[in-house]
Amino acid sequence: MIDRLIGNVLEWAAGHTDEGRYSPVGILFHWTMAALVIFQLFWGWWMGRLPVGGDKVAAHDLHYLIGVLMLVLVMARLAWRTLAPGPINDADKPGWESMAAHATHYVFYTCLFGLPLTGWAMISATAREQDLSLVGFIPWPLMPFGDLAAVQRWRIEAVAEWMHWGLILALVALIPIHVGAALKHHFIDRDDVVHGMLPILPQPSGPRSRWQRRWLAAEQWVRARARRLWSAFRHR
Repeated sequence: MIDRLIGNVLEWAAGHTDEGRYSPVGILFHWTMAALVIFQLFWGWWMGRLPVGGDKVAAHDLHYLIGVLMLVLVMARLAWRTLAPGPINDADKPGWESMAAHATHYVFYTCLFGLPLTGWAMISATAREQDLSLVGFIPWPLMPFGDLAAVQRWRIEAVAEWMHWGLILALVALIPIHVGAALKHHFIDRDDVVHGMLPILPQPSGPRSRWQRRWLAAEQWVRARARRLWSAFRHR
């Protein structure tokens, strides 16, 4: 019964993939994670500016709660992506843009896994009185650092905090790159990348405007010069 249900769900998802779109489940994962990431970045910045007190403790509690939820969601999203791969779209065309897109996705997953894991490690090391939970009512355990010496736990907390900040900076740098690439695909390349993740947004039609043609011409010029430089470098 369960096997048949899973098979039907995956077949339903494959139907969307065959049409060049992500499944509704994949779309929901994407935009839910995007909203949570933006919220966590803003919330982390805001709670860092709060004075010590009850409001700061409550802000940290919410930050922890959403962090646990994000860890579960990113694991579920990766599992869904493995079982129901996304469509092959114009972003998969051979070339540097495809390589950059795949590299960006790998870094995104590293950040989405690493941020809640490092936050979890920080709490588990030096805030062991903190109660963690999933969506507020499912208990979530701390990492097994309780038997370590205090000096070791503080070292773990320091390394985890350093990694947490590094991943935040990487994520802050990646978001505008990702958004900019999506806008370029939609408005300049006029392909199906954004439409596949946001079907309610129609694909551009009609002739390209003057500024779009100029952008493409400039892009082709830069690409040609980059190829010449790379070829000259390889043959040195």
